[in-house]
Amino acid sequence: MNEFIEWGALANVLIVGTLVGAGLPALFALGVRILAAPGARDDAGEVSTVRLVGAWACFAIVIAAVIGAIYFLASGGH
Repeated sequence: MNEFIEWGALANVLIVGTLVGAGLPALFALGVRILAAPGARDDAGEVSTVRLVGAWACFAIVIAAVIGAIYFLASGGH
């Protein structure tokens, strides 16, 4: 059975699939949660700078991953 299954390739697909398939949406949701959580706004209705930086860091990682994936696919995907 080992001659039909490349276990290293299977492990790579599972790890990357889990990170991209679950990790990026979770990171995006974390960014949204940072901005919209109860108590995120002060009395003036403003979101603190720390929360803005944290949320935009999450969004930047997701955007970078999407752009990287598009570049990878456009360059031949090898």
